Amino acid sequence: MPTVVSFGEIMLRLAPPGFERFLQSPQFLATFGGGEANVAVACAQFGVNARYITLLPGNNPITEAFAGELRRFGVDASQIVRTKTGRFGIYFVEPGANQRGAKVSYDRAYSAISMAGPGDVDWDKAFKEADWFHITGITPALSQSSADLSIESMQKAREHGLSVSIDLNYRKNLWKYGKKASEVMPDLLKLADVCIANEEDCQTALGIKVDVDVHSGNLDHDAYRKLAEAVLAEYPNLRSIAITLRESHSASHNGWSACFHDRHEFMVSKHYDITHIVDRVGGGDCFAGGLIYGLLTYPTSQEALEFAVAASCLKHSIPGDFNRFTTDEVEALIKGGGSGRVQR
Repeated sequence: MPTVVSFGEIMLRLAPPGFERFLQSPQFLATFGGGEANVAVACAQFGVNARYITLLPGNNPITEAFAGELRRFGVDASQIVRTKTGRFGIYFVEPGANQRGAKVSYDRAYSAISMAGPGDVDWDKAFKEADWFHITGITPALSQSSADLSIESMQKAREHGLSVSIDLNYRKNLWKYGKKASEVMPDLLKLADVCIANEEDCQTALGIKVDVDVHSGNLDHDAYRKLAEAVLAEYPNLRSIAITLRESHSASHNGWSACFHDRHEFMVSKHYDITHIVDRVGGGDCFAGGLIYGLLTYPTSQEALEFAVAASCLKHSIPGDFNRFTTDEVEALIKGGGSGRVQR
């Protein structure tokens, strides 16, 4: 089975119970979350060998608790770098419901990874016997040094002959160190084979615009085809691009699908109408993990796309960042097993 390596920041995730607002009751549920770790967990759940690379404070019980959590999901945590400086980042998430949108608040200044730079990770060890490398636009948004480290990671992955995927993952609240995403992300995308994005990512991180309306309930697939073609034309190094298509009717009700262009064909997935969303955080990461698994496993791009969209659809039904569904469960949904009937 192939080995997928992902690199980025993990945080302690603190969320009020149920659909409560922050401190409505004096409790937070503590789990872990972070885009690249979510991808590693998803890949491991689908049966792919997964390894997660990050930098975390040494001699810290939260660091060791996280490493143990990764191992519980079957993710290789042996290459996590323990640092002497920096802290363990935190993020707070208030789940949305109906017309009340979810809220995320970050407490990650001076985290270990934001203070790291080129030379702080042994990429030869990190990429040993690996086949695929995944990174997102979150890490280069943290600081100039972490942006430089992100570039280094992708350059080293290419030297080792790995396929490289990047989820643009634009987060406006993170770009605070004097650079815009559009000044940094193009250099990273030039080192990738597969791009994962939504329409906002393409417009804000790459400056490639398209006239789409995600609130209308009627997505213009031709507009997304033109967007995909524009990105592929601008970045000839890319083999393919996946664009997620989310229709936000409310925080509890989304339409969900995606499109994929592999330079030979533009394809659109099945559409899922997701009502009564439990937690959409991590849904895009589950899509990325599912797409990587699909591209490594299935004979066609269409099958890989369908798997990624179905996996992400299921992720909307459980709380927390991590995917907790198996390949068999995802494939059952693809085949029409989405009735929600009790399985006895």
